[in-house]
Amino acid sequence: MLFSIDVESLAPTVLWRMFRTGREHVRAVLLPGGPPFILAFFANEQMDRAEHYDTMDLATFRADEIKRSLAADGWAEE
Repeated sequence: MLFSIDVESLAPTVLWRMFRTGREHVRAVLLPGGPPFILAFFANEQMDRAEHYDTMDLATFRADEIKRSLAADGWAEE
């Protein structure tokens, strides 16, 4: 699912949040600025990784790809 994001904001934009087993949680966040557009993933309040993309479309596609993978592994949306 691709969606429109307002990147003019100076604050990070949370794209989605997911959880599993009550205490494990992950989220995808677009950091302000760009290009490059920085997509960061956090697991249990710790940054897991950050990825750089030339376009917003690529960043949101990647976020959706990770979300689908997590859903297939039993994670649910908040």
